[in-house]
Amino acid sequence: MSTPPDAASIARVSLHDSTHFNIQHSQTVHRLALLQHWNISTGSKVLELGCGQGDCTTVLAHAVGEQGSVVAVDPADLDYGSPYTLGQAQGHISQGPLGRQITWVQQTPLDYLSSLASESKAFDATVLAHSLWYFASPSLILSTFQALKQHSKRLLLAEWSLVATHPSAQPHVLAALTQAALECHKPKGSESNVRTVLGPKQLTKLALAAGWQLESETRVECGEGLLDGQWEVSACLSSSFERQVEEQVTDERERAVVLASRDACEASLEGVQGGRKGVRAMDVWVASFV
Repeated sequence: MSTPPDAASIARVSLHDSTHFNIQHSQTVHRLALLQHWNISTGSKVLELGCGQGDCTTVLAHAVGEQGSVVAVDPADLDYGSPYTLGQAQGHISQGPLGRQITWVQQTPLDYLSSLASESKAFDATVLAHSLWYFASPSLILSTFQALKQHSKRLLLAEWSLVATHPSAQPHVLAALTQAALECHKPKGSESNVRTVLGPKQLTKLALAAGWQLESETRVECGEGLLDGQWEVSACLSSSFERQVEEQVTDERERAVVLASRDACEASLEGVQGGRKGVRAMDVWVASFV
């Protein structure tokens, strides 16, 4: 990158509540940590799939600089999201200093890729950062990886690793697996944060099956300021989650498994100083494929 990244200035580009700036700042710091393992050079043309509200998009736009570009794709409705919708968040970023480098696309990844010229290798890299668990199935991830092979020189992934180096992150792991167990019983079209849980080993298998070669991989331990673990544990232990289990898991043994996993998540909080507020986010797997 041409200049050292300033997490605070990049974070301020995103739409945020000034009284809780530390939340946005932590998200930006985390994305900058991922970027250190991807080697994205100034002037690159980057495709981001599953951009959401743009937490990683701004970091990528800063990395590629004024001579580069980021095409940020997400299939969600523009009124999806909280506390700010995708439309509000993306529109705010577009009006800021990094807006000229970013093109927002509201399409499914496969629909967008099918609109490109075949075998064009138009992108220097494609990034999927904390978006793989939103895919509806492993087969859809495989199809996306296969389609990307025609259009991108590199595939850069970052996803929760299902590993908790710090003991206080263990509840996050259990909350994710519990939500995934319920998700298997939901109809298609779910809006859950956890839809298809795949660990690094299975994600690597899918990438290799699609024709990619693993260049590098590592695990990054998350800082205390990242609140994703607390959010997912709260979702798992909410009364609405228990109600969904009772409504959607009809087989009594399968229901027992989901509820036992939920109980394990709750019990794991006993070893966390501060309880839910002391939960840390689990480690993140960061990989590069060519």
